[in-house]
Amino acid sequence: MLAMAGIWAPAEWLLRRLAARASAERMALELVPTRHFDPGLEEIFRRGVQLARASTSMPWWVPRRAKAVQIRLRADGTTPLRYRIEGPAGGQRLLSITPFGPAVTVQRARPIHDTPRTHTVRAEFVLRGTPTAPLREVPLDPDPLQPLIDAVSDLRGELGDLAELRLDLQRAPKWALRVRRAQLMGAARRTEHREAQRAARWLRHDSAGLEDSLTAQLRQLITGRDTGPGRRLVMPPVPRRVDREEALGKLAADDHLVRVQLLVMCASNTQGRAQARLAQLQAALDVFGGRSRWAMRGLRLGPWRLGADHWPTRRGFERRWDQGLCRPPRANWVRLEELVGLLKPPTIHCRLPLLPAELPTFRFGDPALLLQGIYQHPDGRRRLVATHTAETLFECAVGKAGGGKTERALAQAIAYAHADGALMFLDPHRDSWPRAAPFLAHPHLMGRIALIDLNTTGPQPQLSSWNPLALQHGQAPHEVVEAVADAFATVLGWDDATAPRALTILTAALTVLTAINQSACQAGRLEDQATLFQIRPLLTDPDFRAAALAATTGLLDADTRSWWQTVFPHLPADAFAVVLNPLARLAAHPVTRAFLGQPAGVYNSRAAMDNGLIVWICPAGTGPTDRLLIALIARDLLRAVRSRRDTPAHQRRPFRLYFDELITLTGAAPETIAAMFEDFRKYQVSVHGMTQLLARLPAPVRQSLTQNASTLSTTTGSTTAIAPITAEWGDAPSPREVAALDRYEHYTSLTVNGRRIGPVRLTGCHLDDVFTDQARPRQVAALNAAAHTTARAQPLTRLTATAAAQQARVQAFLTHLTTATPIRLTKDDRGYRYQ
Repeated sequence: MLAMAGIWAPAEWLLRRLAARASAERMALELVPTRHFDPGLEEIFRRGVQLARASTSMPWWVPRRAKAVQIRLRADGTTPLRYRIEGPAGGQRLLSITPFGPAVTVQRARPIHDTPRTHTVRAEFVLRGTPTAPLREVPLDPDPLQPLIDAVSDLRGELGDLAELRLDLQRAPKWALRVRRAQLMGAARRTEHREAQRAARWLRHDSAGLEDSLTAQLRQLITGRDTGPGRRLVMPPVPRRVDREEALGKLAADDHLVRVQLLVMCASNTQGRAQARLAQLQAALDVFGGRSRWAMRGLRLGPWRLGADHWPTRRGFERRWDQGLCRPPRANWVRLEELVGLLKPPTIHCRLPLLPAELPTFRFGDPALLLQGIYQHPDGRRRLVATHTAETLFECAVGKAGGGKTERALAQAIAYAHADGALMFLDPHRDSWPRAAPFLAHPHLMGRIALIDLNTTGPQPQLSSWNPLALQHGQAPHEVVEAVADAFATVLGWDDATAPRALTILTAALTVLTAINQSACQAGRLEDQATLFQIRPLLTDPDFRAAALAATTGLLDADTRSWWQTVFPHLPADAFAVVLNPLARLAAHPVTRAFLGQPAGVYNSRAAMDNGLIVWICPAGTGPTDRLLIALIARDLLRAVRSRRDTPAHQRRPFRLYFDELITLTGAAPETIAAMFEDFRKYQVSVHGMTQLLARLPAPVRQSLTQNASTLSTTTGSTTAIAPITAEWGDAPSPREVAALDRYEHYTSLTVNGRRIGPVRLTGCHLDDVFTDQARPRQVAALNAAAHTTARAQPLTRLTATAAAQQARVQAFLTHLTTATPIRLTKDDRGYRYQ
């Protein structure tokens, strides 16, 4: 024994040194699957063959214990489950090209350095039960990794929780397989001999019992014949020949047999969490058990277990763990088909929990985070989740009325406002303002909020003002003309084929009026600017028209002047009706007349973006007149955002637009809304749209929205209405699952760090629950007054009087400009001409 110890000790020392040297040269790869990763059995099996082959890609001098490939399944709070492959450096080329194709990204993994935890537990698992029986065949749907992921789903990184499972695969030498087969055959023969001997004993016992029975004694008395045991011949059973296939089971064939080592370590800074995690992982491994199963190695003595955490096995466990060595137990022989569940990363059939590292936790007042909803973890914990503001460009929310779309948008807008964000909320029904006002009534916000409410209520309604043709803010005249003309054309259905004359007349009139306003701004007489309601006198009043053309002679190009001189005089009187009718509707409504009839309007969307304002716009309704007004506002927004090109990209202040009732808004300006979803990203402007039915949106808007949406969500509704959204997700979840959601529940797909998350089920934020501490209901009156002050709202009667007198002011201004040069209309051989 001393001689053997003297030989074994230096040999073991040398093997350990060589194994440590080989371990230092190992490489690591991390496999990141796509969301639609769905491999077949053949692909997984081929991957197992690659792993087994790569385990031998080492120099001849490397000890057998270092010739292995290791699969590491790790959960530390950064991702639900990191899937890494570690193996010999010579096998990197073989392992980098997987049979999974582009569905899995293989990248070089960095070394992992763990900080010590307060509490750590270790365990090694061995195969127990019938040693030759295979593990349970687990189907691929649901994912075989699901029990392991469920076991770590409630892991909390902030508490130091860590769980890691390592599976080492090793191609064993043929002599080891022959030795194992000989052991199994010997054990089978011994078992058969024992069974035969046991059967013989019971046979002799039964025979003796039969001769001593009462029946046998009576028969002897009657017949007088002795039938003692010496006269009965008992033939003992012959041991049955051991069937090799039955005795060896999965070890009978040579192909695709590997030895495995399964090590698990759990750690935490909180007492008891590591032990509980190990118990969860042990239960998860029971899913793979059948006649053969994974069992924890060690000896249990009452409440104590002597295993990898105790002497004398702990030191060996740590050496294998740190150096990646494989010293599998004698019974751990498996075929690759038994490990298909562990030979691949999580697939599409696996439900992954959302960790804070993947989906950030919302922090009130942080401008970099945008509130999205409430996520419930598998352990029942609920947290507010958010996306990064910089990459949440366009959002679309779909669902039935009352499902919680507007409530969720209001919560996001209120949180963004408190984080010093600038936004505009366009609500055709005005319900959003009373709902949001108590949570915005803070002194640091009141000075930035402007309310433009066209719903006149009360004995003395207050109203702001806007002149779409005003130029006092530096707007380019041709951009203003284009925006207003396009708004009219969109609402009225004009184009170059159906209404070319109407477009020409309106464009020419707008060109003259913007030239008048340009002159007024240059003269410092902002109150003398023309409005939309000066289009009618320009087309129907010869004196006003002559004065306008004379005053703008130097500002109009030759083509425009030629059109007014040669084409306009020959137009029939009924040619103007198509242009004047919508203007007459605007003028007939006292609110729109007062709102649009002011020479120097207050509303300026470009200034709101640059100055960080919070603007609430509430149109009066959804009729034809309101659609025209909404179209004017939307087109002005498009013009204002595009005008930000004059500001360097890094100086453009982010601005968010919230469009409630997107069906109503797109009905007034479909092409304009579609252009917003296509262009606004370049100018640091984001759009959040809400609609009940995605199918009712115009095709350009629907296509642009779904193509560019960073966040796509839906609440409950009919399966027909929900189907277009779930189709974008591959019908996972299905329309029936979404239709069964409760109120304020919704599925949403998010973009975080360039990756799509979800669709995940979230609970919408209810303002009374999420922002209870921010409610200031007693300050709502002060907020309304401050919002009207910022919007410079005036009594409706005063604005109406100003709008009614504006024609005379513009006429007087034109007369002032043209007093030195009288203009008259004459007729010659070529027609009418202004002189």
